[in-house]
Amino acid sequence: MLSRLADVLVPAVGRLTVTTAADAELVPGSVIAANHTSLADPAVVLAALHRLGARPLVMAAAGLWRIPVLGRVLAREGHIPVHRGGRRAAHALDAAAEALERGEMVLIYAEGGLPHRTNAAEAAPGTFRSGLARLIERTGAPLVPVGQAGARRITSGSTAKQLAGLITAPLRRPELHVHVGRPLALPDGAAGTGQARAAVTDAWRMAAARLAEPAALAA
Repeated sequence: MLSRLADVLVPAVGRLTVTTAADAELVPGSVIAANHTSLADPAVVLAALHRLGARPLVMAAAGLWRIPVLGRVLAREGHIPVHRGGRRAAHALDAAAEALERGEMVLIYAEGGLPHRTNAAEAAPGTFRSGLARLIERTGAPLVPVGQAGARRITSGSTAKQLAGLITAPLRRPELHVHVGRPLALPDGAAGTGQARAAVTDAWRMAAARLAEPAALAA
């Protein structure tokens, strides 16, 4: 249902294009890692992946499950709440590992939050948390790096600016682009975290370059 909603909503607020690496592959039991820049980018990424025939479960902040209607949809479809801190923090990795074993694809945002920048400009992904590499080390799942660019043109900055951006997006219809990279196996530990970030950064650079974003063109 989330993928179908994204299919409807994203074309209404922007112009989405999708590219893939020549050897890109979205197979059951894959971990998909994407860069996180805006409240809008999960819908953008889901719409892009749905075009490619993928409907991943999403690991997302547990607070979303408290939102009426959305929380019920997330729970019914088996998406995975992430509780930061405390004893429940590890439950998300357990649930993700079980989903991968069932052949589900799992979408994870390894940066763990949104950037504090207030403008709509693109920037390379921030530091990755270790949970992504630990999940892959535990399950042996392949990593599929995904880069998205343009979502900050829909929502970014202060609450007022985000609301204004969302309201005006159907008139502006900014360009959005998602690039899916080739799957890779990660080494264990910190090296795996670093390699995952590098792969997602490469995918983001491809997406941002399609939109002629200065940050990507200067890299």
